[in-house]
Amino acid sequence: MPLSRSQSLGLAAVLEDCSVQLDILGLRLAVQTDREQGPAAAQEKARLTKLRRDCQYVSQLVFKLHSELEEKQSISSLLQVVEEEEQKMKAEDMQREAEAEQKQRLQTLDRQKEELRQKIKTLKDIHQQTSLVNFELMELSDRKKKLEEANIAHQLKEVQRTNSETEEQLEEQRKKMQLQLIEERKVHEKSKTFLKNRHTELQQQLQQWQQRTTQMQQEKVKQLNRVCCKRTMNLDRLTEMRRVFKEMELVVMEDKEEQEKLHQQQVEARAATKLQVWWRGCMVRRGLGSFKKVDDKKGKKKTAKGGKKKKK
Repeated sequence: MPLSRSQSLGLAAVLEDCSVQLDILGLRLAVQTDREQGPAAAQEKARLTKLRRDCQYVSQLVFKLHSELEEKQSISSLLQVVEEEEQKMKAEDMQREAEAEQKQRLQTLDRQKEELRQKIKTLKDIHQQTSLVNFELMELSDRKKKLEEANIAHQLKEVQRTNSETEEQLEEQRKKMQLQLIEERKVHEKSKTFLKNRHTELQQQLQQWQQRTTQMQQEKVKQLNRVCCKRTMNLDRLTEMRRVFKEMELVVMEDKEEQEKLHQQQVEARAATKLQVWWRGCMVRRGLGSFKKVDDKKGKKKTAKGGKKKKK
């Protein structure tokens, strides 16, 4: 997006200040990493080096944006960097979600393995019980033989009854195990369907969040554009007000100079009139110049002498 000359100059000045601050921060981090010593400070050194790299990366971006503003008067590199960072954040989020999903799958698999182990254990127990029952049956058969040999009918009846009871118990246990296996299969199928539905819901939520993030980014870009426009308008107004203020200041200074000149002229005129009045008073009091006094007696004598001379 192209910018005006004033906008580019203002942003260039701000970016130059930011680059200076980043250089100062990088130097401070370098000094702090050099000061860190000991085995316990390895983690802190790693953190400080990471911060220093980030400062260098940001300073490079600022220098690139500064050169672009001076040459092209645009901020396309900044927008490109923002898009790249957003793509990186999206990729990281997707990777995190994939890792979380993989962890969940591993947990479910571990749980299923544990359940299978329990089932195998129960089956082994059942097998041991059946082997014990078979062993007991064999013992009972031996006893039966012995009883047949001993011709004890009553004991044979009891053995047959115990055999029937054991067989019934075994049948009941087998039925229970079959029912348990059926129920476990149903639960497994239900868990599969639930996980599939949950996966679809999470995908829908991810799409909604992506749409929201794009909308928020567009709104933030619009707000940034509005703020830039307002800032340029305010800068233009400020320059116009400064120009008007300078003009008014010049007018005020000229008016002040004219008033000072008039006041000086008035003071000089008053001083001149006072000097003239004082000089006239001195002339009048001393009778100098045109204000010289003429003595009447001297005038008469002069006229008389003049008359006598004329008569001779």
